[in-house]
Amino acid sequence: MRATRLVSLLLLLQSRDRMTAQDLADALEVSVRTIYRDVGSLGAAGLPVYGEPGHDGGYRLVDGYRTRLTGLTASEAEALFLTGLPAAAAQLGLTAATTAAQLKLMAALPAELRDRAGRAAGRFHLDLPPWYLGTERTPHLAPIADATWNQHAVKIRYLRWAEPHEITRTVQPHGLVLKAGNWYLVARGEGRFRTYRISRILDVDVLLQPFDRAEGFDLAGHWETYLDQFDRRRHRDTAVLRVTHRGLDRLPQLLDPAAVAARKITAGPDAAGRTEIEIPIESIEAAVPELLKFGADVEVVAPEALRTEVIRTLRAMNGTYGV
Repeated sequence: MRATRLVSLLLLLQSRDRMTAQDLADALEVSVRTIYRDVGSLGAAGLPVYGEPGHDGGYRLVDGYRTRLTGLTASEAEALFLTGLPAAAAQLGLTAATTAAQLKLMAALPAELRDRAGRAAGRFHLDLPPWYLGTERTPHLAPIADATWNQHAVKIRYLRWAEPHEITRTVQPHGLVLKAGNWYLVARGEGRFRTYRISRILDVDVLLQPFDRAEGFDLAGHWETYLDQFDRRRHRDTAVLRVTHRGLDRLPQLLDPAAVAARKITAGPDAAGRTEIEIPIESIEAAVPELLKFGADVEVVAPEALRTEVIRTLRAMNGTYGV
């Protein structure tokens, strides 16, 4: 643990130029006294760490000092964030770059840390796609990724749900998002940002013209806003249910997380132990199979159209099984 902390302290000073003992203690979650000891150990090991007194003082490295890391190429540096995601790197066409970057990083580590890194890679594996669903075909992902890196506009032919189903647009790719094993393109076109599912892109033509990214664009922040708006558009109606205690426990397992998070308790529990709740739903058609998963643990109170459709479905099932 101490060796790891010393390396972290060194890298903090290398990346931030000057830090006080309190700043370092806060960043590393240790006491100021521990920082004093660690800085002394680094100095004793011959590393050029020195302190400056005064209001604007702090610890810093001698100008120009850098830890010795094997040099990375530009493409390897860009691919560093994917070294733990080999499947994603392969889909983006970055397998060679991520492999080379990983090898250079491993070579730069001391033998003990190199062994620990190898053990971690052999004992933890990240598998992104959800159960029972195959990986979508994304033949156009690599050229779109290249255009995103190099800020080139693309002309895409896209298959969407609404009419007209097939459209052609010229857009400026600002980012790619991997969500539950599926890739999405966030791009600006006609003055606004839209999100495109990569598997629904039928054709792509990377244009020669470069573009300037939107100033201040934050991909992570944009995606969070998009998800929130998507759930609001998707959940257009609400349903009132009477749910048993067992049904309440099963809500996170059987319902959409957004619906679970938005649920409201409106009454109960009653004499039979059932609690009345209100949840958002997409539509009557989409809600019926979702609610039937609960069996007798859920009773639909409203809307009447949903209750009627559940009853109709149950009667049809009874007829099928001769009950």
